[in-house]
This record gives sequence, structure tokens and C-alpha cells, in this order.
Amino acid sequence: MVRTHVAGYTHVGVSKRKGDSVKIQPRFSKEEFARRGDEIYQRLQSKLEASHKGEFVAIDIETGAYETDASELAASDRLLERVPTAQIWLRRVGLTYAHRFGSYPLAQA
Repeated sequence: MVRTHVAGYTHVGVSKRKGDSVKIQPRFSKEEFARRGDEIYQRLQSKLEASHKGEFVAIDIETGAYETDASELAASDRLLERVPTAQIWLRRVGLTYAHRFGSYPLAQA
């Protein structure tokens, strides 16, 4: 599995033989990618939050197929096994973000 980050997209290559990889190129603008991902997540939200809160959900924005796991890589890898050309939108179930960047306030003693 080869992962590279370019211009806001994660490109995932699936290696069939050592040294070979297939790059999955984004087929949508960033805005359309996000719109589709959020739309599918909204349809699945109540079902996912009932039993997978806090886990990652990897959603193929073209087919609606998805996988959940505590590990974002495991969820993405399982989805890619099922849909090798998946355009993956990643969310954390029950939260508005997958990862948080920045400082956190220190707890008062």
C-alpha cells in the first residue's frame, strides 16, 4: 500500500506485485468530494453512531460502500479490498473531524 498526500487529497496505490502500484487519482473537485462524502455520512449517521461512535468510517463517495474500524488505515484498507478504485472520504463517527490539530488547554490541577 502506497499513500501520498498531494493538494489536499490522499492518493492510495494498491500494490499487486512488489514495486508495482496503481495510483487512484481524485475524480472530483475538493468541494464535490466533501459534499458527496458528507451527504453519504448524513444518511448513515444514526446507524453508525448507535454502534461505532468514535471509530473511523471510510466511505467510497461513488458507491456509498463503507468500512468502520478504530484504525483509519484498517478501515481504508478493507474498503479498498472491496472497492479497489474507491474515492475515500474519511470521518470519525460522531465527530465533525477525523483528526484535530492545534494546542489543547492544559487541565487545571
